[in-house]
Amino acid sequence: MTRLSVNINKIATLRNARGGNVPDVLKAARDCESYGAQGITVHPRPDERHIRYQDVLDLKPLITTEFNIEGYPSESFIDLVFKVIPEQVTLVPDAIDAVTSNAGWNTVKNEIFLKQIVKRFQDKGIRVSIFIDANPEMIKHAAKTGTNRIELYTEPFALKFPVNPEEAVKPFASSAILAWELGMGVNAGHDLNLENLNYFAKNVPHLDEVSIGHALISDALYLGLENTIQLYRSKLMV
Repeated sequence: MTRLSVNINKIATLRNARGGNVPDVLKAARDCESYGAQGITVHPRPDERHIRYQDVLDLKPLITTEFNIEGYPSESFIDLVFKVIPEQVTLVPDAIDAVTSNAGWNTVKNEIFLKQIVKRFQDKGIRVSIFIDANPEMIKHAAKTGTNRIELYTEPFALKFPVNPEEAVKPFASSAILAWELGMGVNAGHDLNLENLNYFAKNVPHLDEVSIGHALISDALYLGLENTIQLYRSKLMV
């Protein structure tokens, strides 16, 4: 079964908007796990506009499921990950001023760089995933980096899904098959939600994990966090 990792960045964004510690990011992470989340994802950025580096350090001893840290592999990010030693690190190519992740790695251009970074994390016993577009060439070169997994960038699927679900999912299904054949696990994330998640999970084989934050936290405003996590889990039971 595909695992659900809840990205708690938006909870930190709400906290930071007012200052103080409301909502409590640490409590929210524990609650997500108790409500059925099978992992917690954070994406600390250099400006700390949502999850802060200290949050990541404070979360480590509390997480009882899987801890996934996303980010661009700057030296400061690498140092943070080495202090925490999470189960998984997801490498994203975000610029410093990126509002959110909006493209996968060019693994052809960055193959040597990524290969070096992947090895550094794996030498510490950390599973590595590379954020990537549903592009066969990029997936083939991702395999050459030695990464354990890829994370498919799913915004293009989400945009096309309301118009033509079959066409929207095709490149992701074929990408997942190719990645699996090349020995890599498959994660996915970005703009997956209660409307499109079940279709995606049914039609994309070898899907190990989805990481969902914005849509899930937004739904929780209306449905409640516990109920929302259970609804997302139910969409993955295919």
